[in-house]
Amino acid sequence: MRIVFLGTPEAAVPSLQRCLEDGHEVVAVWTQPDRPKGRGNRVTISPVKQLALAHNIPIYQPTKIKTEEAKATFAAHQADAAVVVAYGRILPNEFIEAPRLGCVNVHFSLLPQYRGAAPVNWAIVRGEARSGVTTMFIEEKLDAGPILMQQQTEIRAAETAPELMSRLALMGGDLLGKTLANLEVITPQIQREDEATFAPMLSKADGLIDWQANATAIERAVRGFQPWPNAHTFFRLQQLIVWQATKASGNAVTAAPGEIVVAHGDELTAKCGTDSYLRLLEVQQEGKRRMSARDFLNGTHTTVGEKLG
Repeated sequence: MRIVFLGTPEAAVPSLQRCLEDGHEVVAVWTQPDRPKGRGNRVTISPVKQLALAHNIPIYQPTKIKTEEAKATFAAHQADAAVVVAYGRILPNEFIEAPRLGCVNVHFSLLPQYRGAAPVNWAIVRGEARSGVTTMFIEEKLDAGPILMQQQTEIRAAETAPELMSRLALMGGDLLGKTLANLEVITPQIQREDEATFAPMLSKADGLIDWQANATAIERAVRGFQPWPNAHTFFRLQQLIVWQATKASGNAVTAAPGEIVVAHGDELTAKCGTDSYLRLLEVQQEGKRRMSARDFLNGTHTTVGEKLG
């Protein structure tokens, strides 16, 4: 099959790899423009571009895709199908209609649940027991097109969003392979709008810990808001990222939410809402490296009664 692939991050790589392994003719790869990254602002190329370069696939990186030039270029590929995996842009209708068999999207949720930009993060934050991958035909409305195939998986007890995304990315490649092999015989299933939920784009404010929430909700935020915006709070007027935490027991009845109730050895525990407790296992002070609770306590000499937030 003659395919145009549109994708950008690491999560899209297994899908492009599967297209190549299955012998499809990938005639072009569209990916986001190279951008500065990290403290040194070094220009980096996307993981999808790296794979495309390794296979000598023509690469397109327009800053805008709704121009007449971009639309004409895309149509000129004369693709049987387009495959879209976390490309990072909403496709104009001219892109959607150009491939002979349509545009197939690999989405990392069990649609119609968690339409939107951050389905993996929000599934963990909201305490879902399972997640999965959906292949679907793209339509103009965001993530609302007919479903082609789905595969589900349990969300593991201590799984972070990057860990779950890594598993779903591999599942997505496999599911895409099956979808493309059967694309002309699959009967698409219309999504039920009354069952739709949404996973909006993340903001820095989403990661701010509300210590009035119970420890279960905060622990899910710690896992779900990685690698960005990260569950974070403030300690001695500086930002403190919480990388790993777990629910704990306690009996500090008079402590206020956010108050540190244990600060000894490798135990750093704070009071949360609904008389619950959270033990912080790994943290990162502003401008410093990630560290264990023990190293944090040794370096800051934190005492019981100090406040987070």
